[in-house]
Amino acid sequence: MSPRVLLVNDDGPPGPQSPYIYGLYRHLTTNLRWDVKVVVPSSQKSWIGKAFHIQEITRGRYYYPKEPDGMGEVSSASRPLSEGEVAEWVLLDGTPATCTNIALHNLYPGTIDLVISGPNLGRNSSAALAMSSGTIGAAMSSALSQIRSVAISYGTVLHTTPNELFEPANILSGQIIQYLWNNWGKDVGGIRNGEIDMYNVNVPMIMELLNPEGIDVHWTHMWRNSYGRLFKAILTPGATSTTRDVPNKGQDMARQYPAQQSEPGGDVEGDVSRDEPATLVFKFSPDFQPLITPSLGSLPVGSDGWAIAKGHASITPLRACFAHVDHDPAAIGPESLRILKL
Repeated sequence: MSPRVLLVNDDGPPGPQSPYIYGLYRHLTTNLRWDVKVVVPSSQKSWIGKAFHIQEITRGRYYYPKEPDGMGEVSSASRPLSEGEVAEWVLLDGTPATCTNIALHNLYPGTIDLVISGPNLGRNSSAALAMSSGTIGAAMSSALSQIRSVAISYGTVLHTTPNELFEPANILSGQIIQYLWNNWGKDVGGIRNGEIDMYNVNVPMIMELLNPEGIDVHWTHMWRNSYGRLFKAILTPGATSTTRDVPNKGQDMARQYPAQQSEPGGDVEGDVSRDEPATLVFKFSPDFQPLITPSLGSLPVGSDGWAIAKGHASITPLRACFAHVDHDPAAIGPESLRILKL
């Protein structure tokens, strides 16, 4: 039986910052003939993880995508579809995880079998990226509500990504999601009937997607890596805005935004130099080159980072938790009651 699907993302409604969601929606509804509801943030919300807004009031509007690219009109009230409009979506002024929770428990309670989060513009492979990902955060929000979820990310490799890769990526993603739905794995530690909580899928946007045989799909584990400085200090006299300036091209930012990385021997324009008074003004300006283009030899074979570097799609089963370490050599006593002797 086909699942009833909720489609969410962290890139917002169709547009330059969110080029993939409409194509996957059309593939799921037209080719797979699945029943799909869409609830997404009203604007781009990358790098926000599984955060919720708990003091702000979350307000929503209705969105009516049209062919061929999903661009459409926004309305404060639900209305019948106009000519050329294909569906009614919901935009919420909230985080991706907020969109998932409100959709599951307020908008469509008891009617969703599977949450698909994405496709994200850019990869979400490796711990350093996954732990910050709004795409994975939205899927984890579903898993914590005991609803199956799959996070999908399209890793940017070519700049710019050719439009002819969109549909093959959607077809491959649909095949992967169908397989997972029909063959959902078991996990004795899972919070939902001993099942795997969620899956994280990465598809590299490479020309090999156009080959008749497509690309290989690997079961992977997550590459355990880390990051360093994410923010730079800036000199903005009289600045009052605290709005974060998130690069608008998803996770694969190292090659797409070279201007955000300091050149050797020089400061980025606007940086606070040693001769200038210190300020408490900072801008999100990460250097992701080591995360996006690591040497192949540094990647653990079988990890999601290794798979995308090799041009393979990856499927990583995840638990919706900060997983504990199974073995503590300093503990004594039975497993159910371990005591640390100092």
